Amino acid sequence: MDQTRLLAISPIDGRYASAAEPLRALFSEAGLIRERIRVEALWLLELVKAQPQLAGAALSAPARARAEALARDPGPESAAAVKEIESRINHDVKAIEYYVRQELAQAGASPATLELVHFGCTSEDLNNLSYARLLQRARAQLLLPELRQIAGALRAFALQHARLPMLARTHGQSASPTTLGKEYANVAARLARALARFQAVTILGKWNGAVGNFNAHHWALPGAEWRLISERFVTAQGLQCNAYTTQIEPHDWIAEYADACAAANVILIDLCRDTWGYISLGYLRQRAIAGEVGSSTMPHKINPIDFENAEGNLGVANALLRHFADKLPVSRWQRDLSDSTVLRNVGVALAHSFIAWRSLLKGLARLAPDAERMALDLGNSWEVLAEAIQTVLRAQGVPNGYERLKEFTRGQQIDATALQKFVAALPLAQAERERLAALRPADYIGLAAELALDLPAVP
Repeated sequence: MDQTRLLAISPIDGRYASAAEPLRALFSEAGLIRERIRVEALWLLELVKAQPQLAGAALSAPARARAEALARDPGPESAAAVKEIESRINHDVKAIEYYVRQELAQAGASPATLELVHFGCTSEDLNNLSYARLLQRARAQLLLPELRQIAGALRAFALQHARLPMLARTHGQSASPTTLGKEYANVAARLARALARFQAVTILGKWNGAVGNFNAHHWALPGAEWRLISERFVTAQGLQCNAYTTQIEPHDWIAEYADACAAANVILIDLCRDTWGYISLGYLRQRAIAGEVGSSTMPHKINPIDFENAEGNLGVANALLRHFADKLPVSRWQRDLSDSTVLRNVGVALAHSFIAWRSLLKGLARLAPDAERMALDLGNSWEVLAEAIQTVLRAQGVPNGYERLKEFTRGQQIDATALQKFVAALPLAQAERERLAALRPADYIGLAAELALDLPAVP
């Protein structure tokens, strides 16, 4: 094992490093540095195109080629080079500017061209677009696909077991039967709505200078259409331009993004706890994996650790995501720096979510229902038919149907014989009494199977 994982303080870079690996390219320090370089290079290319009258706007072919290469992929060595510059000047974003200037100078860019690097920019222009681009890619390439996998697994499980009857429990007590498939269909439908909400969050960006007013831009070139140039630059990156900001983009969209992700996680916490409970009841079994140990002392155990680990990581993720939603939209006057260190943790929250989602998928793949165990509970729960009988009495206009069943069943142990004797004495037509007498708890599932089978495909 890599010794750095053993020495990592965060389990994301230690115990769970493999599960979090796909996010590392985006949200590591190196990932953020490379994104900032891309944005800096993109701005230079946009600026010389939009304002060809600027001194230095005529890029030499080698300088243009290097700028375009930096905009595509700065390369793995770029992050270390930027950190070396930062160690000397103690400013992370200024180090980006110096690095880009250095690279262009080596490609033969003129001194006038080098002065256009970071033209009119504040650090937050680079920062907000970099984070927006990273969060956009994370959502499209990793987060939504992983959530869709979970929703798809839940839907498949729901369809497979749509007709398998199961005793429901409300307030922890026996309640009207359902089917195993319908209960997982409920979660799949909730997650599909959460997916749609998360996908619909609009990602914004700003590019308007030190306090959001294009002060430097306008003073340097008063005749330029800076608002239009800014909007074109932001939207070209697949983002929506926010024209009304202070020095920082106000992060309202990040709050919405974090809150939407947290809402999906809440649904999955509910799923983890319910599945844990069904395993505890014996309704669900976990397939044994050869060589795996469930307990350090009890050899028989197959613990529901995938669901427990998922629940724990989802809780950690949501603690951070809720903090982002509350903190990031709040800034003193035109800018304070308290958002900077918070933003550096967005990858941490998403990594805990991602780790949890993968653990949950692993756990779902191991589940199999124990139909005999579910049937046994149903067979010992004749009291749940009280709802059916009293509702039939109501439909037939028999007075006090609910009260009759309450007196007969509440706090009583009811079996098939006692219930059939009760039904035989009801003031109903013979055919209706025979219909009720033939009813079994496993048959009393309403439209549960149809609802599960009609579950829409994952969008």
